[in-house]
Amino acid sequence: MNPDDVQPEWARKFYASRMQSFTEVFRTERPIVGMVHLHPLPGAPAYNGEPMDEIIDFAVKDAKALVENGVDGIIVENMWDLPYFVGKKVPPEEMVAHGVAAREVIRAAGVPAGITVIHNGGRVTLGIAKAAGAKFMRVDLLTGSYLWDTGDLDHGVGAELLRLRKELHAGDIKFFADVYKKHAVMFPGIDPETHAVWTDFYMADALIVTGRMTGAETPLELVKRVKGAAPERKILIGSGFSVDNAEKLMTVADGAIVGTSLKYKGMTVNPVDPERVRRLMAVVRKVRGE
Repeated sequence: MNPDDVQPEWARKFYASRMQSFTEVFRTERPIVGMVHLHPLPGAPAYNGEPMDEIIDFAVKDAKALVENGVDGIIVENMWDLPYFVGKKVPPEEMVAHGVAAREVIRAAGVPAGITVIHNGGRVTLGIAKAAGAKFMRVDLLTGSYLWDTGDLDHGVGAELLRLRKELHAGDIKFFADVYKKHAVMFPGIDPETHAVWTDFYMADALIVTGRMTGAETPLELVKRVKGAAPERKILIGSGFSVDNAEKLMTVADGAIVGTSLKYKGMTVNPVDPERVRRLMAVVRKVRGE
């Protein structure tokens, strides 16, 4: 008997909604997603009263430098709102400013875009993604528990997010979820394989694997462990991806999210360097056989 003949209709619809290929979002099966790091937003300690237009203009320039030199998508992130809040503690003034900026950046970029709210914005991230027209969002912690660098003990937000996505009619927004996230330590006893299996089970569309901190190279062995535990899910490198390790990491990973290595002098705080983008994408195109 064909299993499809006995599978309940609700199950067919539920699992059919999940991303099976990156081509459902991007132009390629092996995407490179560039980071657009917003300058400090109103309320952040580093914010000095700059007009929102100035923040948006800088972000749009970074986005265009990424897109015009070959990346397949972008993520708009509140990188410089540090020290960070966690989850629902993100203040409304920063949340609203992020949404306003993201909407303008996504309009200007013309490529599939995502949203990240540090740390583990969850409901905030999905709300911004919906308002800004994003196609995906980074979920820092869909399942399990972390101790963040802020000192907060945090837990997964899968139950809330999947329900909220349905309530907001936002089924087109995919969840790219971290496994062993940077800036955090996993709760004792949860190994990478366990976390990958849990995150896969709770309907992540893709998994992200990172190094210890922003800009730190993602260990290839960790990528292999996550891929082995969840072989049907697409895997993205989430930190430290560069022209020097792209070929190595893409022997296992399906793509990457890139920020620091594409900035002038490889410094996260600097603007995007078009030449660095071109050099990285030349390597990626070779790996992709283009």
